[in-house]
Amino acid sequence: MTGVRCMLMRGGTSKGAYFLADDLPADPAARDDLLLRIMGTPDPRQIDGLGGAQPVTSKVAIVSEATDPGHDVDYLFLQLGVEESTVSDRQTCGNLLAGVGQFAVERGLVPAGPERTTVRVRLLNTGSIAVATFATPHGEVDYRGSTVISGVPGTAAPVELDFTGTEGSVCGSLLPTGHVRDDVGGVEVSCVDNGMPVVVARAEDLGITGYEPVEELAGPRLAERIDALRVEAGKLMGLGDVRGSSVPKTTLVAAPRDGGAICTRTFIPVKPHPSIGVLGGVSVVTALLLDGAVGHELLETGRGPVQIEHPSGKLAVAIEFDGSRVRRSVVIRTARKLFDGTVFPRS
Repeated sequence: MTGVRCMLMRGGTSKGAYFLADDLPADPAARDDLLLRIMGTPDPRQIDGLGGAQPVTSKVAIVSEATDPGHDVDYLFLQLGVEESTVSDRQTCGNLLAGVGQFAVERGLVPAGPERTTVRVRLLNTGSIAVATFATPHGEVDYRGSTVISGVPGTAAPVELDFTGTEGSVCGSLLPTGHVRDDVGGVEVSCVDNGMPVVVARAEDLGITGYEPVEELAGPRLAERIDALRVEAGKLMGLGDVRGSSVPKTTLVAAPRDGGAICTRTFIPVKPHPSIGVLGGVSVVTALLLDGAVGHELLETGRGPVQIEHPSGKLAVAIEFDGSRVRRSVVIRTARKLFDGTVFPRS
């Protein structure tokens, strides 16, 4: 049996398999078939592969040396289904991005600095650029550190992710529908794309409080309402028929109750997320900063980054925003190498 060189990493609150593009088939169909077999899809447990039986652990990062000047590496994100044999490149992933720079150094694509290394990453899914900065004492990646992020046990070294040019990177504009607020099937929503297409609605308008634990949000009735909402919103956002796609994400908001600025519950595409995605969080905060947006009145702003409450804790997002244009967004994540070796796909 022929194996494939692979590194399994935790990036932020996600986990995925990282590959060099040269280690995978060049043909996308053959590549996707191989990755499905590596992950163990389709199977609700993904028992015969690397997948962890949920969307946040059924992810792939494909990294290659940059082909254009202005950045160091190219990063293609693929979201693999769990129970269905789907592979989607319609979104990127800011959590797995947290490990791309370290992976590039480990694979020799980028030289390590003596203390810290900065890697400019082009997100192939969206065309935008992210700058990742992380510790490399003595010229080696060090995953150890004292930074805590919600949804991950223990501590690790911080990774600073600096995003620019993410406005409309998927849909073409910050407000894909042309409006700050829309009515979709009787539900008020704000549709925003600041690196991730997101539909923001009030939790109470979908019949929940917004404070429920994840396991209480997994019922079929709420899933049907979420899916109907995002399918119609996807059309308004210019994404076409999004049935079977993981975008747009849906985030339901409520007033904060744990010292943060807003409380959120996010769905991918209809399954409740145990936390919130990096670029999803950036887009949600961007939406809530807009006058007239759904949930704007619930946001408690103050000095410093916006603290987003989610089921696992909080995510801090700093946005330079002049009221009409996003200049940059910064999020702190952590990442850790879990194993580096050879993975053997099922036949």
